Amino acid sequence: MSNDSRPYVLSEICWPPAELYPVAVLPWGATEAHNRHLPYGTDTIMVERVAHEAARIAWDRGARPIVLPAIPLGVQTGQADIPLCLNMNPSTQASLLADLAASLEPHGVRSLVVLNGHGGNEFRSIVRELQPRTGVFLCVANWWKAADHRVFAEPGDHAGELETSVMMHVAPELVRTLESAGRGAERRMKPRAFRDGWAWAPRRWSSATADTGIGDPRASTAENGRAFFDEAARSIAGLIVDLANTTPESLYEESP
Repeated sequence: MSNDSRPYVLSEICWPPAELYPVAVLPWGATEAHNRHLPYGTDTIMVERVAHEAARIAWDRGARPIVLPAIPLGVQTGQADIPLCLNMNPSTQASLLADLAASLEPHGVRSLVVLNGHGGNEFRSIVRELQPRTGVFLCVANWWKAADHRVFAEPGDHAGELETSVMMHVAPELVRTLESAGRGAERRMKPRAFRDGWAWAPRRWSSATADTGIGDPRASTAENGRAFFDEAARSIAGLIVDLANTTPESLYEESP
């Protein structure tokens, strides 16, 4: 029996599709350790849930997005010594994104939003290289930047208050008690330039943290997670609607 109650979720609809979809959304997460209280799939779970909610809001506003199946593998080159952190190199991500864009282009998809859920993924250089080779407009959005972090006392960088609160909202059955969590204390690099933020190098995760978390999760609440999640979904929905209502050729303002 077919149940197309979420016609914006590709994995749930049946052929033939009933719509033309001008905007596709690709949730891209990761599989990695998230302290002792959050599951390995945290990044993928969150980005897929917010993609679905954003698409629902956009659909109700008249846009016709389609959310592609989430990619659960991200760049984990700094976590190779942590068991079961699954790595996908940037070059592999580039090939995968190129293949997906080529699959979408002949079927009316004008824009593809890569909705990123993992800080180790960096798609800008990939998009710069791929864009001249595809007629699909490509853009990247980090979902956790689409809402105001001030709802949290200390958001944290990884498995801290932000991620824990959101997971308490979207998948509470997968969250262990906060008493089981490590404190997420970060050991920062010694050179001043890295500490000041104007120089960068990938972190060796097992040297940066004792419990795989960076950020104290103890103040997390499902209520704050819901508020943050809902605001992010509304923001992302706005992007989807804007892209659905224009074409790649008319994205820019007229000359003043």
